[in-house]
Amino acid sequence: MNAALSKPGSRFETDDERWRALLNRDSAADGQFVYAVLSTGVYCRPVCPSRLALRKNVRFHATSRDAERAGFRPCKRCKPDEARQVERQAEVVERACRLIETADEVPSLDELALSVNLSPSHFHRVFKAQTGLTPKGYAAAHRLRRVRDELGRTPTVTQAIYGAGFNSNSRFYESSCHVLGMTPKRFRAGGVGTTIRFAVGDCWLGSILVAASDQGVCAILLGDDPDALTRDLQDRFPNAKLIGGDEEFEQWVAQVVGFVEAPSVGLDLPLDIQGTAFQHRVWEALREIPAGSTASYAEVAERIGQPRSVRAVARACAANPLAVAIPCHRVVRTDGSLSGYRWGVERKGQLLRREQESR
Repeated sequence: MNAALSKPGSRFETDDERWRALLNRDSAADGQFVYAVLSTGVYCRPVCPSRLALRKNVRFHATSRDAERAGFRPCKRCKPDEARQVERQAEVVERACRLIETADEVPSLDELALSVNLSPSHFHRVFKAQTGLTPKGYAAAHRLRRVRDELGRTPTVTQAIYGAGFNSNSRFYESSCHVLGMTPKRFRAGGVGTTIRFAVGDCWLGSILVAASDQGVCAILLGDDPDALTRDLQDRFPNAKLIGGDEEFEQWVAQVVGFVEAPSVGLDLPLDIQGTAFQHRVWEALREIPAGSTASYAEVAERIGQPRSVRAVARACAANPLAVAIPCHRVVRTDGSLSGYRWGVERKGQLLRREQESR
């Protein structure tokens, strides 16, 4: 085995495994290594559609840089060197994000572009391609997240707003409810003045609690103990007014239970999804994973344009308050094995098996 080629989380740790990946055109191998052909002097991605060379002429390298140092040139068909360009762009965007997050006032587009030695227009395109947001949108989302933190530390809402970098109250209030799920004063007071309806039902996974604010379903919790689920909801909104759901709300609970029973029917309910900009991007990516399918944490990180944020993706999955509606159970380790699940790994396996059987 060539241990130098092994990457964390990779299952392609031997040349035999890599060769089988080439024979099968295994998409999971893409990004894990490249292969070079002695007879042509070219190196390729594992999924290159070109005719495969003889095994005796194939050599494996961990990265494009390693292959080029060994004297090979990139294939013009699969363009393996473009992966390096993506990595460089990710580094540029990460630097810009850190600058936005540490600046007292939001830097202008020209200032950000200058800091990473790119033209404003090119930087704008690269930033949006990597993050899914414009620099201005990322800055606004970051400031809203800072407000969430400041509201718990400062004596007044106004101080929290200005401390987070907003130049006026009105600019903040235009977008506050989208992130906080309620007005800033109510959020700061643990949901005081907010009414949250909830009900606990039973499903094949055990107990299920469904809660909703005026904006939509804000929590779907799974467990074995209905009282524990209720306490969890109280901890989330310690000062909100929690009331039992009426007959109309019971219909919502029935829809959620029905969705758990048969994921293919979909869930057509308004959701009150509260989280940071990054969490929203992760959760939106999770909702795009078809029922019965899975994706690795690394693949989700790639899909949101931040391939180095695997651990942050895992944390966003763990913070998900809407079981099943945001299907964090469809995210697995790179080798396909089940990892931790907020509501129990056993439930995670059961959900996946149920979805696969109902396809």
